[in-house]
Amino acid sequence: MNDTEREALDDLTRDIGDVPAVEIISTAAVHLMSAAAVKIGLAQDPEQERDLDEARKLVEALAGLVVASAPALGNLHARSLRDGLRTLQLAFREASLVPDARGEGPGEKLTGPVN
Repeated sequence: MNDTEREALDDLTRDIGDVPAVEIISTAAVHLMSAAAVKIGLAQDPEQERDLDEARKLVEALAGLVVASAPALGNLHARSLRDGLRTLQLAFREASLVPDARGEGPGEKLTGPVN
């Protein structure tokens, strides 16, 4: 890569220090949501990709991130993340052969029971 190409690439990429915290948190949450959805079986090949043990870990991590960051994110961003989390929690319950007891599903100790 020559100097001109390197400068062009630098212009296209942002320094992590320039990215607002809300954007970083939201991006991390979207990655967790996407991975959890695949592991729950909501992707193209659910039988191949479903792994509820892995999904539980991802939803738990997402719940922790959402609950901890919601006060700093503001209502608009936090509401979207909470909605996505709730959707995944419900999908997890539906995908489980033996659903967890009310309030015992992934993330429910942080978010409260999901119906």
